[in-house]
Amino acid sequence: MKHSKLTALIFIALILGVIVGHFAPDFAVKMRPFAIIFLRMVKMIIAPLLFATLVVGISGHGDAKSLGKIGLKTIIYFEIVTTLALIIGLAMANLFKPGVGFNTGTTAHAIHMQEAGLLAATHAHTSVSEMVTTIFPTSIVDAMAQGNLLQIVVFSIFFALAICAVGKKAQPVLDILNSVSQIMFKFTEYVMYFAPLGIFGAIASTIGANGLSVLKSYFKVIGALYVALAVFVLLVLIIACKIVKISFRNLLRALQEPALLAFTTASSEAAFPKAMDIMERFGVPKNIVGFVMPTGYTFNLDGSTLYLAMGVLFSSQIVGINLDLNQQVIIMLALMLTSKGVAGVPRVSLIVLAGTLASFNIPILGVAILLGIDQILDMGRTTVNLIGNCVATVVIARWENEFDYNKMNEFVKLSKEESIGNDIQHLKDDILNRNSNKI
Repeated sequence: MKHSKLTALIFIALILGVIVGHFAPDFAVKMRPFAIIFLRMVKMIIAPLLFATLVVGISGHGDAKSLGKIGLKTIIYFEIVTTLALIIGLAMANLFKPGVGFNTGTTAHAIHMQEAGLLAATHAHTSVSEMVTTIFPTSIVDAMAQGNLLQIVVFSIFFALAICAVGKKAQPVLDILNSVSQIMFKFTEYVMYFAPLGIFGAIASTIGANGLSVLKSYFKVIGALYVALAVFVLLVLIIACKIVKISFRNLLRALQEPALLAFTTASSEAAFPKAMDIMERFGVPKNIVGFVMPTGYTFNLDGSTLYLAMGVLFSSQIVGINLDLNQQVIIMLALMLTSKGVAGVPRVSLIVLAGTLASFNIPILGVAILLGIDQILDMGRTTVNLIGNCVATVVIARWENEFDYNKMNEFVKLSKEESIGNDIQHLKDDILNRNSNKI
């Protein structure tokens, strides 16, 4: 299926999902299995694709010194960008004050039930030392079964370093993994054929269960977050692209399909394989894509980090706690650590938010309230996560003077020609339809 046709089908599925969810809510809720099946299909791709591409990407450097150089630059960039995301999140929360005057009419029983479940899930995130310890897997098979991206990354790094150390004798293994990565990209293409059906199920079931009125009830919160995300894109991502002399518009045009997948499914995992393939075709070397993208899904989730900053202030505002500047700075420093535990899957940000609030003795009533609209909030922050990581690959490639401008220009040219070709075809079809109607 061509790129343009799949994109059109995704848009149609999105619109149909909203319509069916609104006018036939009972039927729409029953469509949720389509979304679950699609996400399960995506998740079965992640572990083998991540392992193969990361090992091939790191081994492509040929030596640990080169890897260490890129790794250091990557971490520096991630820390700068996530810090800016935290600052923007706190600034927007102070400006809009989404929690002030919020209607907290939720029943006490429901709140206590939600809080109990969330608090139970946050214990593993409250200890930084425990979080660091769990980075290292006891079994790569268990890490892949659990879908623990960071553990897979750690194992892959050591595996790739060992391949570099062994040298030519390890080449057969490297060749096999290179073939595996190519197979998994083709596998991903097949899975993406089911994206429109999965997206229809996700959107229809969400609207069917909550109704369109949920948008009105939480308009202030939703608006504040999306404005903050837009400010982050304008002040950070676009400027980063300008610094490295890459057109953000062309990059965004190239990423329209995975970005739409991330937005509609609220899952970075759904868009991750396609985004990696596009960034390689856009001009970023395979070894940089294979290292920066997977690492970014642990250390550079800009949208989720920004949301956590806003979520802390929202939760404090609805219970009447006024945090001064010093307290907000301390919370920001804490979030710089706790946000690294956010995986690229739906709903994890709420768990990390609850753990952060508990660490500062702030009631987690806000988490219970945000839970009702988290699907809508997650759509925006997940999309920014994806775009932010793609921008990171471009920045690191330029920093290493390895970005292929010719490849980028060719990709952009082909995209424009395909777009023009589709417009001409639509015009021809329209003319033929008109002539047939006259006859």
